[in-house]
This record gives sequence, C-alpha cells and structure tokens, in this order.
Amino acid sequence: PRVTQLDLTGPAQVFSSLPDVTVHLVWKRIEPVPSDSVIALTPTVTFADCPQLDVICVPGGYGTDELMLDEDVLAFLRKQESGATYVTSVCTGSLVLGAAGLLKGYRAATHWTARDALPYFGAELSLERVCVDRNR
Repeated sequence: PRVTQLDLTGPAQVFSSLPDVTVHLVWKRIEPVPSDSVIALTPTVTFADCPQLDVICVPGGYGTDELMLDEDVLAFLRKQESGATYVTSVCTGSLVLGAAGLLKGYRAATHWTARDALPYFGAELSLERVCVDRNR
C-alpha cells in the first residue's frame, strides 16, 4: 500500500519484456492495493501462493514506513531471499529489505531523505549513483 507506482511499474515493464519470464505482483491478498497516486495496483499472487522467486524487487514509496514494521512482509522477504538469485529494490524499498535483515554487510542506496537510516540496518551507504553539482 502507498507504493510509488513508477517504482513498481517501471521494473515490471522491463522484466515483462524479457523472454520466458513471469512477473508476479505479490501481496497478502488478491485485491487492488492503493499506490501513492490515483492508481491502484492488483496483485497477481498472494504471499501464501507465491512460488520461489528468482528476482525480488521491492518498490519504494510512502508506504515503506508501515512495511518496515509489517512482520508478514518481512517474513515473506526473508523466506524468499534464501532461494532468490537477486534481491533488489527501488528507492526507499531498500529500507524494507533492511528491516527484514537483508542488507547486513551490503552496500545500499535509497532516496536521499532516507539514506541516513541505512547504516542502522547494517548496510554501508553507497553514493556512487548520486548526482552531485560540482559547481557548488
């Protein structure tokens, strides 16, 4: 809930264009989930029915604060992470991965307003993709 729809639909569009790939939009229930805009997103599979994922991509948005405290979400990510090849996120989705304990020992990035939180999750803050105005 309250995901930034572009953080979800951008990666979904890219992954969906690959051959022999099935993209799952996963949530607790199969019912429309409100984004942080006027768009609602409909999951394709529940946590309980989700197969083992090869790639996990957690989108960001205003809803990440609640997800960081949602034990159902965190347990699902921990369970899936053990068999996934790639565990990724967009923007503040990294904070959810951190809350699940999946960033310990990794370099990670997030939205600039939340980046000071990453070390609390055991992650090393990565700034390589941050644009800096060198004329300042």
